[in-house]
Amino acid sequence: MRTGTRLFQYALKYKKQIIVALIMLAISVSAELTGPFIAKRIINNHILGIESPWYETKSNTDSVLYSHHFYKRGDRFTSHEKKGKEIQILQIGRRYVLVNGGISFDGNRTLKNGVVLIKKGNMISKYHVKVLNAKELLAFYNPEIHHILLLIGIYFLLLIVASLFQYGQIYLLQTTANKIIQTMRENIFSHIQQLPIRYFDHLPAGKIVSRITNDTEAIRDLYVTVLATFFTSTIYITGIFIALTLLEVKLALICLILIPIIFMWLIVYRKFASKYNHKIRSLLSELNATINESIQGMSIIQAFGHQEKTKEEFEKLNYKHFNYQNKLLHLNSLTSHNFLGVLRNLSFAVLIYYFGHKSIHLDSMISLGVLYAFVDYLSRLFQPIQGIVNQFANLEQARVAAVRVFELLDEEGEEMDSKAMAPYQGHVIFDDVSFGYKEGEYILKNISFEAKPGETIALVGHTGSGKSSIMNLLFRFYTINKGKILIDGTDISKATRQSIRKHMGIVLQDAFLFSGTIASNINLNDSEITREKIEKALLDVGGKDLLDSLPNRFDEPVLEKGSTLSSGQRQLISFARALAYDPAILVLDEATANIDTETETIIQAALDVLKKGRTTFIIAHRLSTIKNADQILVLDHGRIVEIGTHEELMLKKGKYFQMYQLQTENKAVS
Repeated sequence: MRTGTRLFQYALKYKKQIIVALIMLAISVSAELTGPFIAKRIINNHILGIESPWYETKSNTDSVLYSHHFYKRGDRFTSHEKKGKEIQILQIGRRYVLVNGGISFDGNRTLKNGVVLIKKGNMISKYHVKVLNAKELLAFYNPEIHHILLLIGIYFLLLIVASLFQYGQIYLLQTTANKIIQTMRENIFSHIQQLPIRYFDHLPAGKIVSRITNDTEAIRDLYVTVLATFFTSTIYITGIFIALTLLEVKLALICLILIPIIFMWLIVYRKFASKYNHKIRSLLSELNATINESIQGMSIIQAFGHQEKTKEEFEKLNYKHFNYQNKLLHLNSLTSHNFLGVLRNLSFAVLIYYFGHKSIHLDSMISLGVLYAFVDYLSRLFQPIQGIVNQFANLEQARVAAVRVFELLDEEGEEMDSKAMAPYQGHVIFDDVSFGYKEGEYILKNISFEAKPGETIALVGHTGSGKSSIMNLLFRFYTINKGKILIDGTDISKATRQSIRKHMGIVLQDAFLFSGTIASNINLNDSEITREKIEKALLDVGGKDLLDSLPNRFDEPVLEKGSTLSSGQRQLISFARALAYDPAILVLDEATANIDTETETIIQAALDVLKKGRTTFIIAHRLSTIKNADQILVLDHGRIVEIGTHEELMLKKGKYFQMYQLQTENKAVS
């Protein structure tokens, strides 16, 4: 599905608000665009209107007292009123004159010695006139003042209406845009929870964060600024062209040429800008990934004096980003202002030529009011065009950002199933399982073993032998290539991942704590894990001393990754978390590797409580911690080479024996 279509589908979720906003926008634009028409009426009807024929009248309504007689404009007479003697006022230069009896035709006017000559082609007419003084001229304008004030008042009210509806449409459009982005971010974040672990193996966290934050913010600009500008400008331009058509059809049709020109320019612009924007968004993701990695590993960077090298790597990326930003800036500077300036100048050149040509041919002379209105509308026309052209860059950035976001949303996620699954006994069977992260490269080969309910199974072997991979398959973080895994006789590939993991718990070597409190890190904000369960779980794993050392006890704030707690304290909380969820299958992945001897003693005592009634898998390097395991699986290069209890394996004097002896000797030496 095309990116534009998908963005439109997101907007359709709030179509009612958008439709209301567009109606308000149309009303606002219509109200605002009445201005030039009102100005045209004021100029033609009320300022230049005094040149209309005046007739003597007995009524003093809308009339002027001149030379002891009342005169009223001919277009103000009712059908029942009688018209008397005719007079007409003409403007010649900066002077106004009165002609008795009116004029037969109009044309080029000249005044000399109280005589007006009017020429039109080969026709010439002569009139004896009286030059009006300021007081007399003002008297003829007095009837127009209240009409002018009324029109100004109407325009003022229309501006208020336009402002109110403009505010309403901006508020609605921007609120709707924020809701669209809120929905999009929730969809992305929800989708991330469904993505398989392998997706995160290949994409740095900073790049994912960039797509959720920076890219969606660019899309927000699309809805808030770009589309709002395009909607506003489109309605504004449509209204202006309607007004231009009402004023002068031919010239309005000529001005319509601007629309395909802008459309073609947009196509050309996108062709050049697209590659720049793709590179900019990609580099921004890399910058975020670099920053995130540097912050996470700051202790290592400083310990090894790697600050300058890290700074150089960042500056190199930052310069590339800056360079592409400059290229896009050059393109925008070349296309927006310069392009629009050329269009504006050409349009006014056409306008001058058209009206100048009309003025030469007096039989088709354009009134001053029409000229003013046309110039006003043409000037207004370039404001929305300017807005559209200026948004080309944001439009392309948003389009590229949307492509990246939808690529993430298109990643195949895991099936989510919220249905509760009855707790299982924890009978686990690996039946000839083979697995590889890359196709054809197996890291686990023909793994077969059985763990009965309540048994403790230990997995040992050198680094990379496949211990953690076995547990990853048990949790269905990855899909096996061959064989099958059964829990209580059910093939886990036939059940959803969520239902399988519902009754599993895991404690990792590096305990991960979330920002929050001690309590929220134990129950992970699950309402089913009550405060009593939280307290019991922590006390059962030997966390009394930890609790007593914290001023706020369970409500003690936990910073990012639990940086204010020791590794032993973090691991205790991680054990309490696993216990609170009461899993049927418990996995301890090097859970005691980073713990001091004193804390390990506490946890070992707690493990006896923790393992009761549970099938427990322990991945350990310290073989002394697994002597009591029911089964010990010894792995070497992805295969199980030995299996048995501690005593059985020691009697075999095979690989396990060698590993145990080596650790015992090293411990004795130290």
